[in-house]
Amino acid sequence: MLQLAICIVIAVCDQISKFLILTRVLPGEDIPVIDSFFSITFGKNTGAAWGIMQGFNDWLVILSMFVVISLLIFRRHFFENTVVHRVTLGLMAGGILGNLIDRIKHGYVIDFLDFYNCTYHFPAFNIADSAICIGVALYIISVYVAEHKKLKSGKNVDKPVKSQV
Repeated sequence: MLQLAICIVIAVCDQISKFLILTRVLPGEDIPVIDSFFSITFGKNTGAAWGIMQGFNDWLVILSMFVVISLLIFRRHFFENTVVHRVTLGLMAGGILGNLIDRIKHGYVIDFLDFYNCTYHFPAFNIADSAICIGVALYIISVYVAEHKKLKSGKNVDKPVKSQV
């Protein structure tokens, strides 16, 4: 239930923020929030993260649907029944769903959070992208910590096989 609630909250917040950008900011417009560091921008991304696969929106719709369905069907294979993994699943599914709605509705994903510093410019992103990245990072960290605990406690450690010679 927790993962469903998080998924819905992420997708709704993502869509509300994108609606506000769509109705209040012109495409390509740059609204400085913190000079030389952070702006609100209206970007149209037909690709995936960091603008890779530009122009492949239709394929990304199919891939997004496949990933969300796979996460739901195979969740018990990837996720433990812990709060961290339920949060992780909710973040990832909500983020994918938020961007999927954009891809189907507009033919592109609306990106608007734009960070930069002097000559370095991080690609613009949105709430859904943030949720996906945080979810993936939490998952990787939690799996690493769980494996580290298993190794430390001696569980799941291969014991040397005695020679039969």
